[in-house]
Amino acid sequence: MTVDDTLAAASAPTSAPIAEARPIVRTHHGDEVEDRYEWFRAKEDAAVIAHLEAENAYTRARTAHLEELRERIFGEIKGRTLETDLSVPTRRGQWWYYGRTVEGQQYGIQCRAPLASPDDWTPPELTPDTAVPGEQILLDSNVEAEGQEFFSLGSFEISNDGTLMLYGVDVAGDERYTVRVRNLDTGEQLSDEIPGTFAGATFSPDGRFIVYTTVDDAWRPDTVWLHELGTPVDADAKLFHEPDERYWVGAGFTRSDRYLMIEIGSSITSEEWLVDASDLRSEPRVVWPRTEGVEYESAHAVIDGEDVLFVLHNDGALDFELVRVPASDPAGERAVVIPHRPGERLLGVSTFRDWGVVGYRRDGLARLGMLDYTTGGVSEIAFDEPLYSVGTGGNPEWAPPLLRLGYGSFVTPGTVYDFDVATRELHLRKRQPVLGGYEPDDYAQSRVWATAQDGTQIPISLVYKRAFGEVGTAPRPVHLYGYGSYEHSIEPGFSVARLSELDRGVVFAVAHVRGGGEMGRQWYEDGKLLNKRNTFTDFVDSARHLVDGGYTTPAQMVAEGGSAGGLLMGAVANLAPELFAGILADVPFVDALTTILDPSLPLTVIEWDEWGDPLHNPDVYAYMKSYSPYENVRTDASYPKVLAVTSLNDTRVLYVEPAKWVARLREVGADALLKCEMVAGHGGVSGRYNAWRERAFELAWLLDTLGVADA
Repeated sequence: MTVDDTLAAASAPTSAPIAEARPIVRTHHGDEVEDRYEWFRAKEDAAVIAHLEAENAYTRARTAHLEELRERIFGEIKGRTLETDLSVPTRRGQWWYYGRTVEGQQYGIQCRAPLASPDDWTPPELTPDTAVPGEQILLDSNVEAEGQEFFSLGSFEISNDGTLMLYGVDVAGDERYTVRVRNLDTGEQLSDEIPGTFAGATFSPDGRFIVYTTVDDAWRPDTVWLHELGTPVDADAKLFHEPDERYWVGAGFTRSDRYLMIEIGSSITSEEWLVDASDLRSEPRVVWPRTEGVEYESAHAVIDGEDVLFVLHNDGALDFELVRVPASDPAGERAVVIPHRPGERLLGVSTFRDWGVVGYRRDGLARLGMLDYTTGGVSEIAFDEPLYSVGTGGNPEWAPPLLRLGYGSFVTPGTVYDFDVATRELHLRKRQPVLGGYEPDDYAQSRVWATAQDGTQIPISLVYKRAFGEVGTAPRPVHLYGYGSYEHSIEPGFSVARLSELDRGVVFAVAHVRGGGEMGRQWYEDGKLLNKRNTFTDFVDSARHLVDGGYTTPAQMVAEGGSAGGLLMGAVANLAPELFAGILADVPFVDALTTILDPSLPLTVIEWDEWGDPLHNPDVYAYMKSYSPYENVRTDASYPKVLAVTSLNDTRVLYVEPAKWVARLREVGADALLKCEMVAGHGGVSGRYNAWRERAFELAWLLDTLGVADA
């Protein structure tokens, strides 16, 4: 198809775009593969852009009948959201910091207000329409985003003395940020401007320097830099460079401001280096030298006047243990604080002046416990719901009397608590408002278990509206979600947009398949590398359990996953197309073998620890080829409907993967649609209203596929 032909199709899309086949042959380990659509990778080729535009035009035409439903769903999301709102203030230094949203504006506004007194630890009860005494607008992202189709804030920080602000902006969606600095006393924009940074730039404790990271050509954060304010960027000092392409780097200051911590990591190995914060140009010193397969992270504390590090590690401890070592000699004797407990995965440790907080996972749920420095004992913070998610957040101070927590569940909107460490009382600071008369008791959440092919029990979380009856008593429409990679857990979290499904009788389900982290480290190990197929078969077995148990039927079930979860979607579409009415794949990693074979592509070498190295290992090559969705599209199957959503500027899963996959699916007669955002990245469009419209588009397609669009 010529460029002119493709453009003509875009203007009158009565049929699906048929991509020109331009076969190339690649050979690895004696295996020849013909790829007809690899030419899509040429992003600057006008024919490629024309083809993507034609796909978008066809998708618009095919979904035009859903416009009214999309508008209804968008109106429901908007109508349930308190558009003019603000976050719970967080104390730092002499100020309360918080964010505002304003009705009609896409982006947030960063603000602060002065403390009432130095002893004030109770956040002010602010209301959206009330003027806050002494309030300062620090950054209005709506102003910064004017004239831009895309806007993302990747760094935002205030100096310890409260006088300077840095912020990093991306206007393309490629996650490369330009850092700028503003004087908050005068409003003056400083001359310091650092282009091409990764997210997470930070001030030094004294406010004289900015520490930031940059990426290499493969989009791997590989170098930590030190910029002195008022000096040229080309004079910035290189603090650390990691030459090994398997590792990424990051940097941040300990909560105590005692050290800059430089972190190096792969999927299976980590290493940390300490730099004295009072002398940032000094030579970094390693905490523990890297050992292949050993992961650790450390947190600084001061106990009885001694600098110590609490180190969480998996050296001989699959689910990790916590030890304490002297900061002056981290490689010295390890004092065990929390021993390894098989099946109870330690997740992280946060340290404060007088106590610590430990995160861990037990029975598929994340939990928090207070760590007593004197006894080493951990006391869990208890919650009543059978399914919930909890974590710390908004705790920048070194010696607070309160610990800020974020809490929620499938039925409980996002909630902010302050936990009084002395009294062990939880103080409710805010629960996400849900307008329109939302009542949590109208909805229910539960967990059922599917039996996998090898006998493993797979947890499935369910949430539904009670008015449509209990689940399992009669088949109902089901939206089944999955991920299953990188030890990432899908937590029981609330979603305003999801209510538009639940209120139409849909059951939302999460299959917590192997490859995720829900059931401990072994759960992850059993779903990666040469065990990866467990992820896919677990999802299929979960879907079959829901059908066999009377929860739903194949004609009433749509599956969804994104990124690595999009690989899951492509794989299960090949394995069990008969089980689903539709597949919704967001930024899907569906051409996995092609990508992981090419070390010049973004993040490929880093990914070898997760998927294996098919370039050098013929066994890995054969295994990946056996499941990679693009390689395994079937000619003998009747596929469910497919909607693939991607972004042109995605640096993590390139647009070319779903574009090739959809073209290949069409060859075998599948009803497949591609929607490509032409100015966006891995996270999709920017701006909350745009994001709501994007989700409304997906949900309208999903509901239509389930046959409940008019409910």
